[in-house]
Amino acid sequence: MRTIVDITEEQIQNLAYLCGAQNISRAEIIRRAIAFYLKEKMPKENNVAFGIWKNKAIDSMSYQENLRNEWL
Repeated sequence: MRTIVDITEEQIQNLAYLCGAQNISRAEIIRRAIAFYLKEKMPKENNVAFGIWKNKAIDSMSYQENLRNEWL
């Protein structure tokens, strides 16, 4: 898939340097950068909700009871 991305002249120059040093295309270096970023930033599926209540001032059961009291 093709996409258009605006990048600075400095980024283009740095990419050109890396491409020459590694003997790979600009497209390949950008694909690798995106793959690296996604690997680092994507949440682990098993841990998406882990610890969701740790910074809440109320525990989950109290929260649930408060919600149900609104229906009365």
